Amino acid sequence: MANLKEIRTRISSVQKTKQVTAAMKMVSAAKLKKAQDAIVQIRPYADKLHEILSNLTGSLNPDDNLYGVQRKADKILLIAITSNKGLCGAFNANVIKQINVLTEGIYADQNQKGHVDVLCIGKQANEILKKTHKVIGERNSLYDDLSFENVSALAESIMAEFVEGKYDKVELVYNQFKNAGVQILTTEQFLPVQHEEEENNVQADYIFEPNKEEIVQDLIPKSLKTQFFKAMLDSFASEHGARMTAMHKATDNASDLLQDLNLTYNKARQAAITNEILEIVSGANALAQ
Repeated sequence: MANLKEIRTRISSVQKTKQVTAAMKMVSAAKLKKAQDAIVQIRPYADKLHEILSNLTGSLNPDDNLYGVQRKADKILLIAITSNKGLCGAFNANVIKQINVLTEGIYADQNQKGHVDVLCIGKQANEILKKTHKVIGERNSLYDDLSFENVSALAESIMAEFVEGKYDKVELVYNQFKNAGVQILTTEQFLPVQHEEEENNVQADYIFEPNKEEIVQDLIPKSLKTQFFKAMLDSFASEHGARMTAMHKATDNASDLLQDLNLTYNKARQAAITNEILEIVSGANALAQ
């Protein structure tokens, strides 16, 4: 059994750790509320806009829609959206694992040719994936000011590279926010825009106002930027939800550990007092003789 000093040191250490985890839980809970409100507000708009865009592409000629050109998937760009900070459970590990699954699975041939690039958003993905994959860059600063304007600038550069033919397919890998305790790992095709067939194979007859050219030039890019921004907000809210849950569990574990340590400390202290009493009694008996 450890001595009393060692046990007191451990109790002090666990108490300090508990204070830190409890504080981090409160901070994440406060940030989660704001992030959750943002994703809940934008999700219906982004989903409906994406639905319209997917149906709209079926009414366009391939030459009219630069972002819907279907090419042989030879050059792939995978965008891994993680966080800059850790201590959020399996949040980052799941995204990194999914990138490995894609590069070793459906894109294994392209990866062997060196045609799979990875763009990391967040330090956690960049630090791990740069050791094993062809990482073309990182965008950690996006989290400093997560706004539609900043995300749109990145989306525009990716869309331009697709139009130029640098990439044939672009996919987003991120955690979709469901609630504070549940994050859904999502792999979502960003480019080319996927066309959804109408029910019963009936094509919708759209009336373009003011004209088809303006719709193509304005609505489709706006929808893609909104889709990218929604993925970023999803990941941001999921990060704080995962961290709050992880810190909550860490705080509970610290409380359980403190309870066990206090019990052990009391047992050791009681044993030490008993030994001292026995020594006193034994000495007294020896003097009496």
